[in-house]
Amino acid sequence: MIRVLVVDDEALVRMGFSHILNAADGIEVTAAVPGGEAVRTVRELMPDVVLLDIRMPDVDGLTVLAELRRLPDPPVVAVLTTFDTDEYVATALRSGAAGFLLKDTDPEELPHLVRTLAEGGTALSSKVTRTVVDGYLDAGGREPSAVRLAGRLTERERAVLVLMAEGLANNDIGRRLHLSTGTVKGHVSAVFGKLEVSSRVQAALIAERAGLLVSPDAEDAEDAG
Repeated sequence: MIRVLVVDDEALVRMGFSHILNAADGIEVTAAVPGGEAVRTVRELMPDVVLLDIRMPDVDGLTVLAELRRLPDPPVVAVLTTFDTDEYVATALRSGAAGFLLKDTDPEELPHLVRTLAEGGTALSSKVTRTVVDGYLDAGGREPSAVRLAGRLTERERAVLVLMAEGLANNDIGRRLHLSTGTVKGHVSAVFGKLEVSSRVQAALIAERAGLLVSPDAEDAEDAG
């Protein structure tokens, strides 16, 4: 059972997310609270996944995220927002958030995203376009610093990084590379250490900036050449 905490300043949003997730197999919303109660509730209930509103009147979502990241055994956190151009998104992802979900995410998509988070994957609402990610995370062409960091990785670690960047969870990466989930977790930890990051999103950005991610169009162009 995946234990979820919903943190939002609007009671209607808390109720809606709780209703959707509690109706899904293998997911339980243990609590739904406003921002001021988030850290205390996490300490008490120790949820697996926290869905955290990034903009709340009683407490800043980024402050809550930072406090949660400092816990001895922090939960996986995905930030919630109303707009896909929220200026806080880049900071949240760089600060260790494992995903970015719009509050109008398709109800049928939400349980899948939560399962992906719980399994160690990256969750981005389908409405989050490449333009948004590029624009707000400053992702783009090859950067020397990213190339240098990626050069620290072994061939196997690079393969794991590429699949992480595609949003695959540890068990899916294991199936793709014919590795046990435990071995994948070890590679993920090594990748984080060598890239000097704390989240899969941060690692994915370095992979893109280092030129490790080749788009289908680029692959077709190379094949044609």
